[in-house]
Amino acid sequence: MSEPQVILVNQEDKAIGVMGKLEAHEKGLLHRAFSVFVLNDKQELLLQRRALHKYHSPGLWTNSCCSHPLPEESTADAAKRRMQEEIGFSAEVEHLFAFTYKHEFENGLTEHEYDHVFLSNYNGEVAFNSAEVDAVKWLPLFEVKKQITEYPERFTPWFKLVFNRFCDTVIDKVE
Repeated sequence: MSEPQVILVNQEDKAIGVMGKLEAHEKGLLHRAFSVFVLNDKQELLLQRRALHKYHSPGLWTNSCCSHPLPEESTADAAKRRMQEEIGFSAEVEHLFAFTYKHEFENGLTEHEYDHVFLSNYNGEVAFNSAEVDAVKWLPLFEVKKQITEYPERFTPWFKLVFNRFCDTVIDKVE
């Protein structure tokens, strides 16, 4: 099986090539990614704890689902596909915003992503894939914010960067 490919992009999110996922992270090249935030009708956020064997950020809590679109796949379609693969369901997604971030990990890998942030709604059971996800939990947004403040080491770098902006963007949608 060949290594999954990521879409290399410029600062305007224009595709400029493809590269193996691991190589892109080793070289710290900017590539397209997405983060899905799933809220239920009680306005609780679905958090996932990354599987313990992940090559970076294992065992850390993060947004509901995140990954990279495949070449020739729309970012929204990729978000729905990966929701099914990671957390066991697929739902409609709404694009909220995009941002760029770069984080260097102690193992020499670098996340340098043009990250598209999506909102989704779901109220059913979460039958997550244990090969991708170690655990899940639903928390009110105020509790997530409190935990990030009190225990920042328990959360992924990108989630800490984007959570407040996510809340600012959706607050009028959930009131």
